[in-house]
Amino acid sequence: MLLCCRAAAAIAAGCAPGSLRGRRGLAMAKSKFEYVRDFEADDTVLPNCWIVVRLDGRNFHRFSEQHEFKKPNDDRALQLMTKCAQTVMQELEDIAIAYGQSDEYSFVFKKKSRWFKRRASKFMTHVVSQFSSSYVFYWKDYFRDQQLLYPPGFDGRIVLYPSNQNLKDYLSWRQADCHINNLYNTVFWMLVQRSGLTPVQAQERLRGTLAGDKNEILFSEFNINYNNEPLMYRKGTVLIWQKVNEVITKKIKLPKEEEEKEVEVTRTKTKVVPLHCDIIGDQFWEEYPEILAEDS
Repeated sequence: MLLCCRAAAAIAAGCAPGSLRGRRGLAMAKSKFEYVRDFEADDTVLPNCWIVVRLDGRNFHRFSEQHEFKKPNDDRALQLMTKCAQTVMQELEDIAIAYGQSDEYSFVFKKKSRWFKRRASKFMTHVVSQFSSSYVFYWKDYFRDQQLLYPPGFDGRIVLYPSNQNLKDYLSWRQADCHINNLYNTVFWMLVQRSGLTPVQAQERLRGTLAGDKNEILFSEFNINYNNEPLMYRKGTVLIWQKVNEVITKKIKLPKEEEEKEVEVTRTKTKVVPLHCDIIGDQFWEEYPEILAEDS
């Protein structure tokens, strides 16, 4: 039967079964088309640079409205984003740190990472595809009473930062953006939900106001001290690798005993841990120096 298959293949190629000339013809036909690989652009990123992949939700304003996200912050949505980001880090262990807020997450690959031969397209597509599929997969765990009406979309970009200070400034920028956006949204939705203003009226009320003005509106009109709002809203979420002690139950058979017994065993495991803290100041980086270590 195998011989018949080979003979059929040889005949289809226009040569006699077993013909050496036929086999050469097949090899030449294959190599004839390989020139198309020359059209692939070389997208290898520079060495010794931090590789940041940032993804954002595409059309998430509409997505959040149609899926009835709570305003100004929906814990379910934020926790789902973090779960997806943890999944990405567990799959791509060369990520040193990640930072997320709202519908965006930034993933920082190590300076010396050799993943995917440092091809930009591979970094970006792996992160975005893993994150997107995780969002759909874990949706039901966080939105138990809300059906996913249509697939969410995420776009990505890749940026290189040559120095540790550049990277720290980038992450500081994203956390400052989190604070600015959350303060505005908190006041905006209080004016809409509790003062009865229309979105246009609330927007007009806040036009030209500074951070101090917004804090004053929250405190004087709604008795809200913005500094007491949850850190997850104000600071976003930082994901880092940490060694964590886990207690598991194992069945073992002790000497001179016939039946197995259950015993608790403590083991150390490196996991992706979420933190809600300030990363603009020096304290965070002093507490976790291994993140920026050259040999990390």
